[in-house]
Amino acid sequence: MKQQIHLSRRQFGCLALATTALPRVALAMPFQELTWEELIPPGVPYSEIIGEGALDEENDTWNPIFDENATKLNTALDGASVKLPGYIIPMQIEAEGVSAFILVPYTGACIHVPPPPPNQLVYVTTQTPWPSNKLWDAIWVYGRLKARLQSTEIAEIGYEIVASKIEIYDW
Repeated sequence: MKQQIHLSRRQFGCLALATTALPRVALAMPFQELTWEELIPPGVPYSEIIGEGALDEENDTWNPIFDENATKLNTALDGASVKLPGYIIPMQIEAEGVSAFILVPYTGACIHVPPPPPNQLVYVTTQTPWPSNKLWDAIWVYGRLKARLQSTEIAEIGYEIVASKIEIYDW
C-alpha cells in the first residue's frame, strides 16, 4: 500500500530549494591545502635513493632504487578534497593542452634525473586541458586525492587526482 505525502506549497518550495542548493553546498566545501611532506605518513622518514639504480635503455629511463619508505602512502588523506602545488610532467597532450600529467614537487623532476619516490608523485587527469604554453609554471591542483600505487612508463606513482580546478601558483 502506497502512502501519499502531502506538502504545502511552502514546504514543497523549501524542499525544492534545498535539493537544488545541495550540489552547490557540496561543491563549496573547502579544499584542504597540503604540503608534499603530508603525503608521507606521520612517523615515516622521507625515502632516499639507496642504490645506483639502472638505466632502462629500451625506454630511455632511469630506474632508481628507493628504500621501503618510498611506497608508504598517507591513507588518512584518501578521499580528501585537496589543493596541492607542484609542477607538470606531461603524460597526455592534446590539441587543447595537457589532459593527463604527473604532478611533482619541484621543477625538472623526472626529466633525465631520478624521479622522486612514489609517495611524492601524483597522477592528475583533467576534463579541461592545461594550456601547453604554461607547462613550466608552478600550479595548484584541486580535487579528490586517491592513495593508490600505480606504474607508468616514467615512474611509480603513489597518488591520483581527478582535477576539478587547476590554476597558476601565486608566489
